[in-house]
Amino acid sequence: MKTKKILATAALPYANGEVHLGHFLEHLQVDIWIRAHRMSGHDCVFICADDTHGTPIMIRAREEGITPEQLIGRAHQEHEKDFKDLLIHHDIYYSTNSPENKELCEEFYHKMKAKGHIAVRPIEQLYCPHDKMFLPDRFVKGTCPNCEALDQYGDSCEVCSATYTPGEMKNPHCYLCGTTPVKKSSDHYFFKLNDFKDYLIQWLPNHTQAEVSAKMMEWFTHEPLRDWDISRDAPYFGFPIPDTNNSKFFYVWVDAPMGYISSTKKWCALNGKSFDDYWRTEDKAEVYHFIGKDITYFHTLFWPALLKSADFRTPTAVHAHGFITLNGERMSKSRGNFISIRTYLNHLAPEYARYYLATKLNAKVEDMDFNLEDFQGKVNSDLVGKITNLGSRGAQMLNKNFDSQMTEPEETGLKILKEAQAACESIEKFYADRDYFKVTNEVRLITDKANKYFDDHAPWKLVTTDPALTQQVLTTTLNLFRIISIYLTPVLPAFSEKVAHLFGEKNYTEFKSVHTLIQGKTIQPYQHLMTRIDPKNIKSMMDEAKSVAEKLSALKAKAKTGTQGVTQVETKPTAENNGKISIDDFMKVDLRVAQIIDAEIIPEADKLLRLKVSLGEETRQIIAGIRSAYKPEDLKGRLTVIVANLEPRKMKFGMSEGMVLAAGAGGTDLFILSPDSGAKPGQKIK
Repeated sequence: MKTKKILATAALPYANGEVHLGHFLEHLQVDIWIRAHRMSGHDCVFICADDTHGTPIMIRAREEGITPEQLIGRAHQEHEKDFKDLLIHHDIYYSTNSPENKELCEEFYHKMKAKGHIAVRPIEQLYCPHDKMFLPDRFVKGTCPNCEALDQYGDSCEVCSATYTPGEMKNPHCYLCGTTPVKKSSDHYFFKLNDFKDYLIQWLPNHTQAEVSAKMMEWFTHEPLRDWDISRDAPYFGFPIPDTNNSKFFYVWVDAPMGYISSTKKWCALNGKSFDDYWRTEDKAEVYHFIGKDITYFHTLFWPALLKSADFRTPTAVHAHGFITLNGERMSKSRGNFISIRTYLNHLAPEYARYYLATKLNAKVEDMDFNLEDFQGKVNSDLVGKITNLGSRGAQMLNKNFDSQMTEPEETGLKILKEAQAACESIEKFYADRDYFKVTNEVRLITDKANKYFDDHAPWKLVTTDPALTQQVLTTTLNLFRIISIYLTPVLPAFSEKVAHLFGEKNYTEFKSVHTLIQGKTIQPYQHLMTRIDPKNIKSMMDEAKSVAEKLSALKAKAKTGTQGVTQVETKPTAENNGKISIDDFMKVDLRVAQIIDAEIIPEADKLLRLKVSLGEETRQIIAGIRSAYKPEDLKGRLTVIVANLEPRKMKFGMSEGMVLAAGAGGTDLFILSPDSGAKPGQKIK
């Protein structure tokens, strides 16, 4: 067999979010594939990185009061730890915010421009006259044009999942200051994708799955491929386009897939490998991308065209997979039907999920369900009850009755051993074809035969009448257990290491090790390998997920009620209480008339004003999120209503000693409550 040089990538996790089951599914698919190819003797490297640029990163960093670099640095540490704790082994886990990536973006751009594949033309966008900037989609908020949900971003609705342009929104306002934007023209840079139409028509069927190719070919049927906007206006967290005086930046989907190449370049520099072998030529290495089906058009249309335009090789194949659901439902943080990897790891071992997902993974673009009941059943029945228990019973009995000494296989058991060894070629092929469910099915058949062999010979009885034969039966059983463990090494690497230690061997690195039988050898004392899943652990995991959802819901509610010192009046009842509270609860709120005697802008905060209010005999400071609707000079002397018995809160900008009542959708559509004339500061509202 000829040794292959293989490079595989998983889609880059976005630095603005946590690693979840969807990421795990994909990275596990690559991790198993790479481990299996190595065990078949191939030279493999697994490349990945964090996707770090774009508007959401800017917004999140701004909200947290940190720099984008600090945000992505923290995310990188968290993501690396999550993957490591899942037993995912990346040969490098890098970042798209790297010097290598910047250089590559510029190299690609210069080549595209020199070959005439770049067009520049004006487009009309929303512009904030207050902040004097064009607004990226996520810097616009307003009312969803589909379901009319309030406070949605300018590209999609979190309530109904509709997608749209900022210009289609109702009541749009600038996310930063609340100002209503205007339309203004700006030059943008476009990649002329249609220049590669003929090339892509030939490329797609030979480098993608049949269902992906058929879907992508729909883009070619009725009209030319549209030019792709690869630029974004400043301010933007990313790489500036050359010769634009830092006014234009590469769109994140330009430099994100570039991270595959830049991470390879970094890995090659660290390990003395040839970068050109992987990305400059197609005859020295194979390159594979593993992705979710939602980003196939980026990876099978835009990306190969970009590579071709810059004289880089294209992927050998792009492997797409389906979505993962949880208990039959789409994962949702807000509903508590969402499991982050850290939440999972807080309660369950990584190899439980590795095994369960392997029983479902195949080479098709199919969705799969992570059903918690099925998960517990398969792990407890197959992985623990059949596979682990086989080794446990055999090893402990050998330790106890025969000084841990193996002899030679028993005659009828030798036939089963040869059948198990003969499965090696098909199992290697199943791994190579990404049909991991076939691997686990084949292993299950071997395991069932091994357990039947053990039970039929009943060594716990046989030991009293024929110790020598019993020792042979145990030797046969343990050899079968060893073969099973070698076959499952790509799926269960830590489990496999423990098994290798049991037999006094080095870690299993080759599938062909199954052809060697262990005879006349002393094994190690049996050490715990794996226990059954306790239903309590699953419950505690889901309780944690629900707790996270509740906190998220509270944060969203807080966002709807303004910032810190201002409470908006909600007009929609909640599902839980139909909008009702008890009279006792209401009577606890001390509402009083207050006069604003001073107001000033807080320079470090976009939404906040510092108010000094009088309650007659007492003055207080309140920090209120009403800057988008009011100028400080317009507030001085006005009467309003505040919650007077709210516990003071120490904030970054000082102490806030109450809340101002306001109503409205937010942004500029916000009105503080004002009592009728004749009201006096400090007067209690009953």
